[in-house]
Amino acid sequence: MLFITNFEHLSAPMEEEKFIQVILPLRLEWEPVYSVQEPVSIGERVKVNFAGKSYTGIVSKTDVNADGIKGKILRATPLPLPPVSEAELEFWREIAKYYLCSVGEVYKAAYPLEKTESEAARERATERLRERIALLEEKILKARKEETRGRYQGELSRLKALLSGEVPPGDTAPEIVLSPAQKSALKGIEKGFDAGKTVLLHGVTGSGKTQLYLSLARECLKKGKSVLYLVPEIALSRQLQERVSQYIPNMAVYHSALPQGSRARTAQAVREGARLVLGTRSALFLPFRELGLIIVDEEHDSSYKQSSPAPRYHARESAIMLGRIHGARVLLGSATPSMESLYNSINGRFVKVELKERYFKGEDPSIQIIDTRAEWRKKGMVDHLSIKLLALIRETLDSGKQVLLLRSRRSWAPALQCGSCGYIPRCPRCNVSLSLHRNPDRLLCHYCGHTEAYTGICPKCGEALQPLGAGTQRIEEELVSAFPDARIGRLDSDSAQSEASLVKDFAQGKLDILVGTQMLTKGFDFPSLAMVGIIQADNILAQQDFRSDEKALQLLEQFRGRCGRRGQQAVFVIQTREPGHPVFGAIGSDAPARLLQERLRFGYPPLTRLIHIILHDSNEPRLEKMARELAREMVSSGLPNPVGPYSPAPDRLGGEYLRQIRLMLPRDKKLAERKDCLAALVSAFEKSRKYSGHIALDVDPA
Repeated sequence: MLFITNFEHLSAPMEEEKFIQVILPLRLEWEPVYSVQEPVSIGERVKVNFAGKSYTGIVSKTDVNADGIKGKILRATPLPLPPVSEAELEFWREIAKYYLCSVGEVYKAAYPLEKTESEAARERATERLRERIALLEEKILKARKEETRGRYQGELSRLKALLSGEVPPGDTAPEIVLSPAQKSALKGIEKGFDAGKTVLLHGVTGSGKTQLYLSLARECLKKGKSVLYLVPEIALSRQLQERVSQYIPNMAVYHSALPQGSRARTAQAVREGARLVLGTRSALFLPFRELGLIIVDEEHDSSYKQSSPAPRYHARESAIMLGRIHGARVLLGSATPSMESLYNSINGRFVKVELKERYFKGEDPSIQIIDTRAEWRKKGMVDHLSIKLLALIRETLDSGKQVLLLRSRRSWAPALQCGSCGYIPRCPRCNVSLSLHRNPDRLLCHYCGHTEAYTGICPKCGEALQPLGAGTQRIEEELVSAFPDARIGRLDSDSAQSEASLVKDFAQGKLDILVGTQMLTKGFDFPSLAMVGIIQADNILAQQDFRSDEKALQLLEQFRGRCGRRGQQAVFVIQTREPGHPVFGAIGSDAPARLLQERLRFGYPPLTRLIHIILHDSNEPRLEKMARELAREMVSSGLPNPVGPYSPAPDRLGGEYLRQIRLMLPRDKKLAERKDCLAALVSAFEKSRKYSGHIALDVDPA
């Protein structure tokens, strides 16, 4: 039963009213009822008031029986905005059910406030454009001179093109030439699609997966269907944009860094006709009408997972849901598939297609592991770069080739410590050390953004603070000192130059060395890259997570695959204090299959579904009490083997303390029932303890 209070009385006679159910962009477990006097359909957007505030809602149900609803019912006002399709609503409900959140939270992610405002502005601008077109058409009819009529006609053509969006592609796009191995893989993909399955394309780095994607996309567009091409990072979409547009000129781009007007135009283009959309995970929420193909490139990448706020969805699983709703084909691609996708290909949910040879042939890059502990003993280190690494860089540069270096930490120094008393500067709002950044000098928290002035002096004892380790800024300085004649760039979130500009400059040979964080390991294609190297590689192994070896192997394999893509000899250098670590020895082997068997043996995902119950509170004693009570109730409810509560790392962020409970549910017929039980238990707990807003559920955490 719905209770809606604090609303004004309606002036219209009740017998003239119809009642509708509305989705609001809020965390509500129910959908409030409103009245309308004019007919509306499911999916239409309406203006409503709720708890004293105005919202744009979505009609989810019409002809609602309002008998028994207590309180005053407000009236909804229809808005002149494009309606939300039933397919979109179905997608939202599936996302909400799977990821244990409200439909309103999904709606808020799909149609944020600025998007709605932009759509309203676009509707007004479109109406003005139609008025100008109608006026020009009248002028053409009345024009007496041919010259005047021609001028009006030219302006009319321009305005009509502007109204309809991008001009459809002509016949100038080049042919996509596939190798025999690619043609064989293409047949396997189409066979999997014909069987109604999601297809996993396991193609080695440099094998030409992008050409297969584009070939499939072209065929889909010819049939009048839209294509969604997902990539994990914005920087990667920017590099791909130029390449894809050569073959599909009327493509559209969608990601969070674009101006709101550009995103609104892409949404309108998708709503009106067949388009290829290249985008990041948020592109899943575009208003597709005729979706025929979804491509998820680098499907293993953790950037596809939304960590906060709700919906905490994963783009890979969500893409499969979206494909099922639209009857679209779904293709997942990676050189290092996730354990989840490998498992699904074994149990028959996916069809796995392999592409084992590089498009330009050639050998895989050779691997050189440099033991930095041994090099320090032999005085073979210059700051944080070994003499061996410097020699390999010089050799590469002298041959006219490029170098890519990975350091997984941005900043000048990831942490500082007093050499006398041991004091480490920490963020006052997060339980993490502050990093030193140069130009200007400051201490920065990489979690909440807190900054402090840097004096270099310990506030406890007055001695000098010493840097611990080196971030990308410091590595860049050392490279500039070692190679003053080289053109060096740095790619991280602190770079003065934009990601797109740096990637473009490096791809065009305007830079000799590029050093950066893990975004360098994504699917970039640099023709002249002959050497890649990882500095302080031990950091990628130091993760408190059962997926640590999987993630480290994926990163190493992906980074190795950035070089030697044109059949040239290439080298992959790893600087580490642990040269005997099994992960380094597993590069290029069948380690993923062994890791999967270990996971299955110990009952970890993908054999089970992992859910994190995350509690946050500024009051630590209250948080600890609530976390323990919730864990006890989970045990009493029969949920299998909850672990915790325990303190995650870090255990304090943004001024709030954190506790976590881990739940692993068997993937059996009772999985959905148990998830619903968990959601109901948490909801009841929040209400009974008056603790709403302090608990989040994260299904399939990255």
